[in-house]
Amino acid sequence: MTTKPLNVNEDEIAKFEEVASQWWDLTGDFKPLHQINPLRVQFICQHIAQQFDGIQNLQAIDVGCGGGILSESLAKLGASVTGIDMGTEPLNVAKLHALEMGLPISYQKTTAEEKAVESANSFDVVTCMEMLEHVPDPASVIHACATLVKPGGLVFFSTLNKSIKSYLLAIVAAEKVLKLVPNGTHDHDKFIKPSQLITWAEDFDLKCIDAAGIHYNPLTENHKLIDSLDVNYILCCRKL
Repeated sequence: MTTKPLNVNEDEIAKFEEVASQWWDLTGDFKPLHQINPLRVQFICQHIAQQFDGIQNLQAIDVGCGGGILSESLAKLGASVTGIDMGTEPLNVAKLHALEMGLPISYQKTTAEEKAVESANSFDVVTCMEMLEHVPDPASVIHACATLVKPGGLVFFSTLNKSIKSYLLAIVAAEKVLKLVPNGTHDHDKFIKPSQLITWAEDFDLKCIDAAGIHYNPLTENHKLIDSLDVNYILCCRKL
């Protein structure tokens, strides 16, 4: 009997291991993530308010949590948060920072697929931000997220559209010209069109109920939610 290989790209894990110490440096490699995080939280909370009485005491899991930027935001708002990732150093940073902030977040080194076997239908809210473009099989992660969420619960996905504009902004501008993130952070071949992501989600009984683009201008540091999904976008799905 053969064991199914983990849905993990070791090279991608290594990239984030190398820069893990910068995760909470607001001027370092993760500065763009810190700047767009309030937009994500705004989008997530808007839909939680429509689906639930509020975020207080909801069971939430942040898939591919990294150093815990979004996990901490959700915990501060009152959710009971679990964060999972396969990077040892990012998780160590996340655990230490949560301890310093007095936030009771449960961080675990595991894949989405492994966690789904262990905790099916356990979470009111599942978030998966900027992670799908870093794994060999994104559809497998989407399936796991659909398994983790309770019926009627919400799943949020954020990733980069496979477009010429996303290549120019996320790779040429952000990595090579402005050096906002390390060179090689992104692979345009692994970017995902919204139509493809929605199709995968629907295959696993997740209905997309809203979508928004995340606009980020690195020169002016202006960031806002927009209608266009041509670069970075976020989806809200409800489990049927």
